[in-house]
Amino acid sequence: MLKITSYGDVTRIDLARTLAGRGRYWTTAYAVDGMLIDTGCAHSAQELLAALADGPIFYIVNTHTHEDHIGANGLLQSRFPGLQILAHPLALPVLADPRHEQPLQLYRRVMWGWPEPSLGRPLADGDLIATGRYRFEVLHTPGHSSDHLCLFEREQGWLFSGDLFVGGQDRALRSDCDIWQIIASLERMAALPVRLLFPGSARVRDNAGEALRAKIAYLEQFGAAALALEKQGWRVPYIVRALCGGPMPIELITLGNFSRRWLIRSYLGKQKNAAL
Repeated sequence: MLKITSYGDVTRIDLARTLAGRGRYWTTAYAVDGMLIDTGCAHSAQELLAALADGPIFYIVNTHTHEDHIGANGLLQSRFPGLQILAHPLALPVLADPRHEQPLQLYRRVMWGWPEPSLGRPLADGDLIATGRYRFEVLHTPGHSSDHLCLFEREQGWLFSGDLFVGGQDRALRSDCDIWQIIASLERMAALPVRLLFPGSARVRDNAGEALRAKIAYLEQFGAAALALEKQGWRVPYIVRALCGGPMPIELITLGNFSRRWLIRSYLGKQKNAAL
């Protein structure tokens, strides 16, 4: 399933697997001036190709290599000769061989599917991507993943944040995320003169600076509370219950890969010790 919304020269494309006539597990791509930022999941690849059939598309920039952001890379690269795919250097092995370099738990295969291989070129922090009308600054923003990038168009004040910024108040985290890196990356973004925030899985924000600062404040306050309880001698399960509340359905669906416990462990620097 696919939904298209325009924000001036930026086209937002919301993509999801269609189940029982409804879109499930939505993610977002953006098209602007011949550049596509992320490509959704494998289940929606054919729909994305149809939407982009008139082109032109010269570049794909992947904010990171999670399967719901690279799922149409291979199909689009095979259909648009000369299409360049750009990503962080750490992302390139995953793009080239997703099945072996990024094994997926069952829930990820069901929700988003296996991406097809694609060939990418590296982007470094501080690089510029010039399209016909715009210049996008590449910003390495680790935390959600080690290969995560954001794109900033300074003249327009556009920030494409991938999954670095997700709205709401987090009570859970993926096992491979680093919450303190997320906060540091958000602080870097909040220092920019952002006017419009285009996230990878949340609504577009025209109060970008306020939204970023509020997110940082929430995450820092939550972390301070977790550290304070640890200092008092509380163990992880009790901190989880006190700060995150009761079990969440997503924890069952993901078999614990996305959970309250991983959020607390990340704050306490205990991600590597599953027994804590």
